[in-house]
Amino acid sequence: MKKLTEHVFFTMNNDSRQSLFPVSIFFVYLAVLCLMSGGHSGILRFMDAKKFSAGLQTLIPILYWAIVASGLTIFTRWKIRKTYDEPMRRLAEATDKVAHGDFSIFVPTTHTIEKQDYLDIMITDFNKMVEELGSIETLKTDFFSNVSHEIKTPISVISNYAQLLQSQKLTEDQRAEYLDNILQATRRLSNLITNMLKLNKLERQTIRPEPKQYDLCQQLCECAFQFEDAWEKKGIEFAAEIEDYAEIIADPDLMELVWTNLLSNAVKFTPPGGSIELRQMSREDEVVVSISDSGCGMSADTMNHIFDKFYQGDTSHATEGNGLGLALVQRILQLSEASVAVNSAVGTGTEFIVRIPRLKHKQQFHDEQQKEEHL
Repeated sequence: MKKLTEHVFFTMNNDSRQSLFPVSIFFVYLAVLCLMSGGHSGILRFMDAKKFSAGLQTLIPILYWAIVASGLTIFTRWKIRKTYDEPMRRLAEATDKVAHGDFSIFVPTTHTIEKQDYLDIMITDFNKMVEELGSIETLKTDFFSNVSHEIKTPISVISNYAQLLQSQKLTEDQRAEYLDNILQATRRLSNLITNMLKLNKLERQTIRPEPKQYDLCQQLCECAFQFEDAWEKKGIEFAAEIEDYAEIIADPDLMELVWTNLLSNAVKFTPPGGSIELRQMSREDEVVVSISDSGCGMSADTMNHIFDKFYQGDTSHATEGNGLGLALVQRILQLSEASVAVNSAVGTGTEFIVRIPRLKHKQQFHDEQQKEEHL
């Protein structure tokens, strides 16, 4: 956007410099005036030859130049209307339509790309802005649609099983099963609302990372053990290659959300009897953490959208999540100046790789600490 603005400013400056003395217009008007002056001389000679009265010899040249001035005025007005008035009128009408929610509008430029002036560039920027606004509006519509769907599903489950529980003919096992389903739906709804609130706060930056110097290895071990019952229940072989100590500077609470979401996904998509590997490695300038599984894997199209809100590539596990976990992961890592990448193929499993910078963060952290000490 900055480059585009600079380009517009540069073009406007160029146009301003050229408009101080436009050579082409000068020669057009010079040619017209020479032609009209020739006509004026011809009229004077004609009137002398015909012995016109002094009054007519004064009046006729005045009328002649009045006609010439009128023609030039009409031409100039037509040129201004074509070059500026009509494009600005189209732009004003388009702006009004956009203000009323029509994002399908497109305003054509007056000149070709090679001959564009600042007005054409302004119209091009306007079209780009409308396109982006349309995309935002579509995303907003999709967001509310997805939120409605995600909230409606667990509420329907709770409602249906609550009605079934009213029956007096249920066995104790059925009653326990229905209650368990209601609890699962309640947890899913609670997680959805919690993740939505966290993601919203992160995007609005009402939550800001509070970096601390801490041991990443200990945090990874603690997060992994939270899923011990889950992987043992599915008979998953869990392997970990973690160093004894790896110091990073980040917000430990936010980073815990990253590891729990990635590990939760790995457990969810790994079939019974499969395997999960958690690896951590320190380098001079970064710490790399990878979490890989032997699950169903993802297609290239799914990987392109995996960090989008509410996107769920594998609908068979839709009831186990809400499509916000990876969006939350990506946003946290962006705020932490870290990165996440995914490697996957259908049928071969998935690997998420998180890279956390070390030296840059460490220098910034010590600089901030020194500032606080001076204060």
